[in-house]
Amino acid sequence: MDDVLEKLKELGFNSYEAKVYLALLKKYPATGYEIAQIADIPQSRAYDALKSLVSAKIAFSTDDKPQKYTPISPKELTQRFKRKINSTIDYLEKKLPDVKEDYNEPIHSVSGYETILKKLKEVIKNTKKSIYLEIWSNDFKHLEQTLLNAYDRGVDIKIVGYDNFSAPFGLVYPHDGGKEIEFSLGSRLIYILSDETESVFGKIESNVVWTKNKDVAFLVKQFIVHDMYLLDVNKQFPEQLRYFYGAGFKKLKDKIVTKDSNYYIH
Repeated sequence: MDDVLEKLKELGFNSYEAKVYLALLKKYPATGYEIAQIADIPQSRAYDALKSLVSAKIAFSTDDKPQKYTPISPKELTQRFKRKINSTIDYLEKKLPDVKEDYNEPIHSVSGYETILKKLKEVIKNTKKSIYLEIWSNDFKHLEQTLLNAYDRGVDIKIVGYDNFSAPFGLVYPHDGGKEIEFSLGSRLIYILSDETESVFGKIESNVVWTKNKDVAFLVKQFIVHDMYLLDVNKQFPEQLRYFYGAGFKKLKDKIVTKDSNYYIH
């Protein structure tokens, strides 16, 4: 019964009120003395708790001498708290945005490979409609089943995959140069956007950012989508692009990115 007592306390009962209510369920109508005996608490504490429960209309008393007490049913108790909690939540959902009109979702840091994988799986499991993803094949294998489960429930999945990447589902764009990028940055990268609202990105082996900030989500989507655009165009016109920009888009990179930049090899 200890777990039931703790749950009642989570609803606002104090320790004695919870014990008295459970004692009342075992025997009713009952006197305060009987309840104290069943609950194994001092009689004065039992009467204090009974008075509080009667005031809250969780128990009812008679005019007998001595007074006898009867509890409301467990179903009525739980339904009452459901109504109260739902009413409170509905009110807060309407009023909290007014407290700070310019509220922005915070940006959180997540560290450690296993912790990052756990967060990524959580994000994927909560996805309802779409996932945009950039990932290395070495990390994809840890998320493949979770992604497949999402795909099977109807989630649209689009992937940019590095380092000899392949996947049996979703729309996949293989990306060359994964090993060079990993060597240059000292880590593999991860970018994931869930339902265009929640994103995780950064160095997957050490530290990433997780947020539901919509402005960040917009930028992450632009980054992934433009990678997909370029990869698709490169797939359709490889010879023409190599002629104009050189192998690996070297001429284009020379024009736009400084050579000492870590992103020169992207």
